Amino acid sequence: MDLTSLTIHELTEKLSAGEITSSELTAAYLKRIDAVEGSVNAYLTVTAEAAMEAAAEADKRFASGAKQGPLAGIPISVKDIFCTKGIRTTCGSKILGNFIPPYDATVVRRLKEAGAVIIGKNNMDEFAMGSSTENSAFKKTSNPWALDRVPGGSSGGSAAAVAASLSAASVGTDTGGSIRQPASCCGVVGLKPTYGRVSRFGMIAFASSLDQAGPFTKDVRDAAIMLGAIAGHDSLDSTSINAATPDYTAFLTKDIKGLKIGIPKEYFIDGIDADVASSIDSALKTLKGLGAELVPVSLPHTEYAVSVYYLVATAEASSNLARYDGVRFGLRADGAKNLLEMYKMTRDTGFGAEVKRRIMLGTYALSSGYYDAYYKKASQVRTLIKGDFDSAFDLCDVIATPTAPTAAFRLGEKLEDPLTMYLSDIFTISCNLAGLPGISVPCGFTGEGLPVGLQLLSRQMDEGAILKAAHAYEQATEWHKKRPAI
Repeated sequence: MDLTSLTIHELTEKLSAGEITSSELTAAYLKRIDAVEGSVNAYLTVTAEAAMEAAAEADKRFASGAKQGPLAGIPISVKDIFCTKGIRTTCGSKILGNFIPPYDATVVRRLKEAGAVIIGKNNMDEFAMGSSTENSAFKKTSNPWALDRVPGGSSGGSAAAVAASLSAASVGTDTGGSIRQPASCCGVVGLKPTYGRVSRFGMIAFASSLDQAGPFTKDVRDAAIMLGAIAGHDSLDSTSINAATPDYTAFLTKDIKGLKIGIPKEYFIDGIDADVASSIDSALKTLKGLGAELVPVSLPHTEYAVSVYYLVATAEASSNLARYDGVRFGLRADGAKNLLEMYKMTRDTGFGAEVKRRIMLGTYALSSGYYDAYYKKASQVRTLIKGDFDSAFDLCDVIATPTAPTAAFRLGEKLEDPLTMYLSDIFTISCNLAGLPGISVPCGFTGEGLPVGLQLLSRQMDEGAILKAAHAYEQATEWHKKRPAI
């Protein structure tokens, strides 16, 4: 039996029954990484020795009969945006190439408290800026379904690791679609929780009002288990919502009779790949067949979402990335004659082209004389976008859309055209601007054998609704059971 192909809940049953040990399971994943990682490049750091030690500790707890956490003995990877005590954390950037944090991010701490075995840190677009994981300063990750294709981004390493069975699950981040879009590209489940549902403490900031951590998993039940492990109030994060964390697995009833699913006309437009449109249409028919009611809704300010996002996100990035100056931590360029030259040389050497582009856009939008015309105006339109969703949810319980307009594109295909790259997130951005939860679940394949994702959105703090709908759809189909041949 290939243990690495199993879900978290399947592995938990075997671990609890004593059929396997965490040490055996972790060794199987490390062997799989040795065999496949050279083709996929999903990891920046593999923590083999520490993982085997953690697995041995998990086995001791199982042997003692002690109460186990929901992820006990399960090998999990995390995007290299989360601080990990004593383990290099680069955020995909040269400027943090040798940064070793003195503490764990809250997400990492909670994974460990849930019993997880941290097996490594996944590749990503530098500072989470990108839709293809080609902006990493260290390597390009390939899509396990087709090695000449991107895995999506910015959390492409995490999505590829789960798709290629290089970890049982992973945690990524989503600022404008960076969990859901790569999940769609790689044929896995990707869940972006409500803004503030999961702590951002120790998660390196890109755009502070948009960033949110969430899981990549092989199926929806695993996503519910992972969210339950990492969600919850954290006094170390001032934006963390002080609310109880429900048992998300309790929502997985398969019964969606009478559930009203909104279909926004603005998301079903010309330019969507024909195979993607066909898969989404089939998915909606399946949901209807399960007893859901499809309701037309409108999100009229959708056309402004990309423009608003690339003003708000870049402005916040400009502010957040000002701390990387070569003084306190990270890279410091050699040979500078004075302080100002050291700043310039460090940032020029340490940041990649996309990060520089976004810093410049954001700095311009925040500059004197332009703030009201750009950042302030974008913030006002952001409020209108949130209002669109509020009105739509008066008519429905869940909104269904394509996750992305196309399947995974070829490596290098969009690098010379940033605007085309930005449009990869056209269906995911509004969710972040409104602070809503969203999930992408596999719903088909293109004629070229590339995965397609269905996106489901719900009201703030109502992750249960999308988990319920996604699980019912998943159990009525076979897409989540398919694995790449790699």
